[in-house]
Formats: sequence, structure tokens, C-alpha cells
Amino acid sequence: MDTLPTVVVVGGAGYIGSHMVRMLADEGWRPVVVDNLATGHADAVGGAELRVGDLGDRDFMAAVLRDAQPRCVMHFAASSLVGESMQAPGKYWRNNLVQTLELLDTMLAHGVRQFIFSSTAAVYGNPVEVPIPEQHPTNPINPYGHSKLAVEHALQDYGQAHGLRSISLRYFNAAGAHPDGTLGERHDPETHLIPLVLQVASGRRPFISRFGSAHATPDGSCLRDYIHVQDLCAAHLLALRRLEAGADSTIYNLGNGRGHSVNEVIAAARRVTGHAIPVRDDPPRAGDPPALVADAARARAELGWAPQYEDLETIIAHAWRWEQQLQSPGRPS
Repeated sequence: MDTLPTVVVVGGAGYIGSHMVRMLADEGWRPVVVDNLATGHADAVGGAELRVGDLGDRDFMAAVLRDAQPRCVMHFAASSLVGESMQAPGKYWRNNLVQTLELLDTMLAHGVRQFIFSSTAAVYGNPVEVPIPEQHPTNPINPYGHSKLAVEHALQDYGQAHGLRSISLRYFNAAGAHPDGTLGERHDPETHLIPLVLQVASGRRPFISRFGSAHATPDGSCLRDYIHVQDLCAAHLLALRRLEAGADSTIYNLGNGRGHSVNEVIAAARRVTGHAIPVRDDPPRAGDPPALVADAARARAELGWAPQYEDLETIIAHAWRWEQQLQSPGRPS
């Protein structure tokens, strides 16, 4: 009989979820992955148990929870493309809110009352102060952000009514790859800046688009807070330990607290890869805030979180190692 404490990781075959599964296993936990493989990759879970199905399917999840007897559920299974959410809001409300409510109800029916939720800086909308603290007003400007904030509100209500204890982690810009080059981003389509820039360096794209060069930032290009995927996962592990110790529900920002512009990312990628990386100037995108940078002091103080890969070139170097793996014979599909 398995004696390791179990965590069910929904969305564990995706980008961040697969890194979390690896870290949980390395740290003495038994991860059980739930993923419908709509955007995830079965090979990304390594040797972890994979149960293929939807988190909102109550019968399916009931069987998973009965078998796994988890201490906690971690949720990485949201739809997360801002532009798509503007075009297909129903998909985002159903997948991100309705499916999550079904999951929470199934958890409660099986006595699971610890939950870690991947939230987002999109709940803040256009910031009125930067860096952004957790007490900043929440005013999402797209259905993606609205659906994530709705789950945060639901978690507060479930906590008061049912004793569910949860920690919501508001990500800024997840980036990078596992340092050993065996896990990374495989989105289709890819929308994140760093992998797109590296696809130009590797010859998969002819140029990188810079959406606006006259923003209210030091160099005119958008400023974002890039956080290494391994540091994100380390914060989840600390949040898990905090819940295990009996902590109340709360919310934390996860970011490095330093912004890097699009121009800085491109320049750093040129240094890391040795490639020219041509740039095309395109019009600014509607609803793109000039600067999004986290104030993550609360996570550092309360969780004891100390990011290990804050340097932009290190983040890009790890992602470049993964991009080169994708271009090699026998690469992941």
C-alpha cells in the first residue's frame, strides 16, 4: 500500500502542472494527475499516475478521490488565453468557473478540504499602482480575469460555509523551463513572449512582433514581471505545507517584483542564443496595460518563499535549452 501523502493535480499534464508534478514527487509526495489532455501532454507527467477525464465530471472525480484519498487538490486546469476569452467567453466561464464548482462540490462530498488555486494578475485589470499588492482593487477587463476572480470569491464562500481552506496564487508571467531541459512550454498556439522570441532564434518563426513602442514605460515597450516556473511550483509546495499546518485561506501574488520590457527580453534572448531575432512593430493590443509588476512581499514573508531563478537571462537560458530539445531528433511531440 502506498504510504506517501497524495496530492491530486488537476491540469497536471500542462506546462506549470507538469513541473509541479515533478517537484511533488521529488519532495516525497505522491502526485495523481487529472487531465483531459485537451492542451496537456501525457508524456509530461513522467512516472506519475495519470487519470484522463474532466475535473467537472462528478462521477469521474469521485472515483479519483476515492482511490487517491488526497490531502489536497491543486488546480492548474483553467483556460488561460486572454484574447480567446474575449471571443469565446462561454468557454471560459464554463471551464474556469462551472467546472471548478463541480470539482469543489465533489471534493467536499469526499472530505477533501484543502485546495490550492492557480489564479492570475488578470484579476487586477489596469493597475492603479505598480508594483501591485494583493489589496489592490480587483477590476478584470476580460472574461479570463473575471472567471478567475469569480472562483476566488467562490472559495471565500465555500470556506465560510463548508470549512474549505484554500490558497489562491495570483501569477504574473510564468516563464522558463525545467533546468535539465526535459520539461517546458508546448502550447498550441503559443502566446507567451519568451518562447515566441526563442522560436525566432531557432528558425521556427521569421520575426517577433512588438505590440506598441510608445507605451508609458522607460523604453516604450510593455513591462512585465517574469517568474520562473520552478519558483512558481516552489511557492505551491510552501502553500501546501502551510495548509497542512492548519493555515487559514488567503491569497498571494507570485512575481519577482521586477519588470522587464519587451525590448529587454529580446535583447537578453539575443545574448543567450547568439541569434539576431528580427522584430516587427505592430499596433498596441487593446487592453494591454503598459506595466504589470508584482508586490510579492506577503508570499516572501508568510510562506518563506525565496525565488531561486530571478535573473532574466537564466529564465531565458532554461527556456532556450527546452526549445533546442524540441528541435532535436526524438523531440517531444
